Amino acid sequence: MNIDTIDHKILNFLQKDARLSNQELADLVNLSASACHRRVKILESNGIIEKYQAKINYEKLGIKIEAMVEIKLAQLSENEHNAFLAQIDRFEEVINAYIITGDSNYVLHVATQDLNAFSQFIVHKLNKVKGIMNINSKIILEKVIQKSIV
Repeated sequence: MNIDTIDHKILNFLQKDARLSNQELADLVNLSASACHRRVKILESNGIIEKYQAKINYEKLGIKIEAMVEIKLAQLSENEHNAFLAQIDRFEEVINAYIITGDSNYVLHVATQDLNAFSQFIVHKLNKVKGIMNINSKIILEKVIQKSIV
């Protein structure tokens, strides 16, 4: 599917506020409401817009620590690898997980209430997961840029 400038604008506005009404979105991208609705439906049906979700303010939920935690694994069989993924998926502190290149195999985006809870997570949960050879944590001090790619 070819994405034009108007489609990029639609995606950009929806990423900033997915609760925009169709009329508000149409006004922002200078289209009629019906033309805007048609374009959004095409973006959805082609899988470019996968879903709509709420952006959560972690700090207002009492979550004060976010960290990126690099994990280096021992060589695991496919079953052991799947067991590793299932185990980290059960940890409520892990909000995203990525397979990466380089010295580590994974980066986990972790969120906890405070430094003590983060320490407890690392020592009493993550450190006990079979197959982990190395854990390297980087606490996020401040989010300075957040944007979408479109």
